[in-house]
Amino acid sequence: MLSSQSTPTGSLLRSTAWTVNRRVLGALLIRELLTRYGRNNIGFLWLFLEPMMFTLAITAFWSATRAIHGSEIPIVAFAITGYSSVLLWRNMVGRCINAFHTNKSLLFHRQVTIIDVYSARIILEMFAISMSFIGLTVGFYSFGWVPLPEDVLQVLGGWFLTVWFGAALALTIGGLSEKWAVVTRLWPPFQFLLFACSGVGFLVDSLPPSIRNVLMWLPMVNALEFTRDGWFGSLFQAHYDIPRLIVTNLALTFVGLSLVRQVGLDAGEEE
Repeated sequence: MLSSQSTPTGSLLRSTAWTVNRRVLGALLIRELLTRYGRNNIGFLWLFLEPMMFTLAITAFWSATRAIHGSEIPIVAFAITGYSSVLLWRNMVGRCINAFHTNKSLLFHRQVTIIDVYSARIILEMFAISMSFIGLTVGFYSFGWVPLPEDVLQVLGGWFLTVWFGAALALTIGGLSEKWAVVTRLWPPFQFLLFACSGVGFLVDSLPPSIRNVLMWLPMVNALEFTRDGWFGSLFQAHYDIPRLIVTNLALTFVGLSLVRQVGLDAGEEE
């Protein structure tokens, strides 16, 4: 006879759906870490060092060339806020392109869904670049090269909006890449165009009004200006439209989730 404390396996799975999903995401995150970095050398520490090295390289270059960005913001702080935000959405998209194709075999496990595959990659990039951003800020602040944010909550809000945009864009481009292979070829040059227009190397206020009005339609520009306003608001005139940014993020999220779901349905029909 069964003990009164025993629970049927099926009932346990039904009553702990969130626990099962959390374990699936945890397993996928560990798998991504081992696949990407392995157990040799410094292993998963590359997760944080890689974005740090990219950001430091850009910061050093801009500082050495004394790049003009049209404000009194210290060049080191300007580079960290700009390039870290670009790495956030760029890396998320890069990791989600063809993510389903390379992890299709995982879906034979009934607890694993296609959105779990994308979510694991997005969470990993978000965590890595956020930790890199925090680490660089703390390190440069200790040397007196970066001031503390004037409004911490606004900086966190701007970072959250950038993460949201990056995740929504990653789902959208990732879904499109599974439906049309040409997207994989078109994204690299297109991302360089977005990089140039993202605000990483300039402030919107320094641009002519005609160009400024066009760039304000780009979500990453609004998010970056909002973040910099929270950090150095007293040193420059920020321009951003948060309602427009939220609406764009919502639309991208809806499109991205729809595309990913359609990719999953198409794969099910093929089987």
